[in-house]
Amino acid sequence: MPGAPQIFDRRLIRARRDRIVASGSAPDFLLERVADDFAERLSIIRREFPRAACLGAFSGLLTRRLEALPNVGEIIDVDPSPQCLKLATGQRIAAEEEALPFAPRSLDLVVSGLSLQLVNDLPGALIQINRALKPDGLLLAALLAGETLKELREAWLLAEDEMLGGASPRVAPFADVRELGRLLQRAGFALPVADSDLVRVTYASPLALMREIKAMGASNMLTERRRIPVTRGLLFRASEIYQRKFGQPDGRIPATFEIITLTGWVPHESQQKPLSPGSAQVRLADVLKPRPKNPEAKE
Repeated sequence: MPGAPQIFDRRLIRARRDRIVASGSAPDFLLERVADDFAERLSIIRREFPRAACLGAFSGLLTRRLEALPNVGEIIDVDPSPQCLKLATGQRIAAEEEALPFAPRSLDLVVSGLSLQLVNDLPGALIQINRALKPDGLLLAALLAGETLKELREAWLLAEDEMLGGASPRVAPFADVRELGRLLQRAGFALPVADSDLVRVTYASPLALMREIKAMGASNMLTERRRIPVTRGLLFRASEIYQRKFGQPDGRIPATFEIITLTGWVPHESQQKPLSPGSAQVRLADVLKPRPKNPEAKE
């Protein structure tokens, strides 16, 4: 968006999503995890969501999973990649996640799976989502967060510092759970919740991990990335450092992914509200006072 720091190269992101669709074999185990989690959360909510939007549709996996729920109606897929939208089975809109084309109060539900962490103006995107939702509308979004690929980040930093005398940005900066929770409140959402899920997986080697990240379309997409090709020597040095610092006894290497799930409701009169200050009927000190061990004992 105009005026927002351009941290991510959005043209490159669109091109990589187009390539993922063309390959037809992108690893999506993280998105499957998110889809199952969203389906479980929505299945226990006792209300209908007649009209929803999925921001960052990718291969359509999340939409297909949620369409099977009885309380979720029409889902509109939104993605900047026209190739990704070819996989949509229902309505589709080619648009950036931070430039939404929806009218105010036109949606009951907005979901997003592992996409919003790549927008350049996340606070602005959350405000737009809030505006597009009806009162008592729900946002359910999963973002990759601060602990994601921490091992790979450290290995690259050490390798570049050793061989080049300084490091270039290679792994995206991710927000933490407290910061994302505050962003929900600033965007005007009621009952905001941000919870973290650490996912640890192993790979045969650091190179196997890097190949999978590339297949996901998630390799370096920072605007300030180094524009010259990585040398073979630097690549293998980063792999050696990764293996030495984090390798397991069986030779495999771990990789950490942190998924933060944001839940926020557009304010509505039916929602629970905190009591006004001074309206409590019982003193907190009385509630916290330990009970006597003998029921007949007196203070």
